[in-house]
Formats: sequence, structure tokens, C-alpha cells
Amino acid sequence: MKRTSPGALAVLALLAAGAGYGFDHLLTVTGRATFTPSLFLPVLLVLLAVACLGVAWPVRRSVRGGVRIDPFRAARASTLAQASSLLGAIMTGFAIGLLGYLSTRPVPTPVGSTVAMVALIVGALVLIGAALVAEQFCTLPKDPDDREPDDTAR
Repeated sequence: MKRTSPGALAVLALLAAGAGYGFDHLLTVTGRATFTPSLFLPVLLVLLAVACLGVAWPVRRSVRGGVRIDPFRAARASTLAQASSLLGAIMTGFAIGLLGYLSTRPVPTPVGSTVAMVALIVGALVLIGAALVAEQFCTLPKDPDDREPDDTAR
């Protein structure tokens, strides 16, 4: 499996920031209140980060201990970590877009909305960091009998 690239995370965050800004703008234009995420969402993102690390930890322990582990278990943990890092990038970007829209309005920004968005940004960044660490935990060493594709051509 390929590791999650920082470029893909940055592109997702930028696209989500545009979507968050546009979403709040659309709500305001139609006469509705701006969107404020729940304060429970950052808690869920941090719990997901803990779950990612919890799933990847046994893989790391067996790799470090020299014990052979089921590669499908490592692949599942790595897939969860990759999906979590992508979700974290999307949530970070979306919250930045929402916060950016609120800060450009002429009316003062409500403190509760700002706190909720900053908490979402922090929770999503924690998720990204934990997911990238979990993905690193799931890196399996190459088997000595595995050959590189150019080795077979000789």
C-alpha cells in the first residue's frame, strides 16, 4: 500500500475549505443562520484517533517483536488510518472555511461558534496526526524471499 501523501491531504483540505466557505455563504444568502458544528464532533474525532492507534498498536508490537502477523490485519489497520487521515483533512478544511466565512462578515462573530470551529480544527488535526502515526505503525518489513520486479528480469 502507498502511504498517504501530504499533498493529497493539503488538496483535500483546500477543497473542503472552499466548500465550507461556500456552504456558509449559501446559508446566509438564503436567509438562514450560519452552520455551527456540534462540540461533540471534535470529541468523536479524538476518539477515532485513539481507535486508529489502538488498532495499529498490535501490528507495531508484532513487527518490532519479530512475530509474523497476518498481513490482512495490517492492511485493515492501514486502511483505517488512511481513511481517518483523509477525513481529518476534510474536517480541518471545512472548519477553516466556516471560520473564514464568519471572520469576513461585518457582524461580530459569536464566541460559541468560534470556539466550536477552533475545537473542530484541533480535533481534526489530532486525528490526522494519530492516523499518520498509525499508518507508520502498520509498515511491515519486506520478506527476504520477496523479489523486486527488476530482479526477475535478470
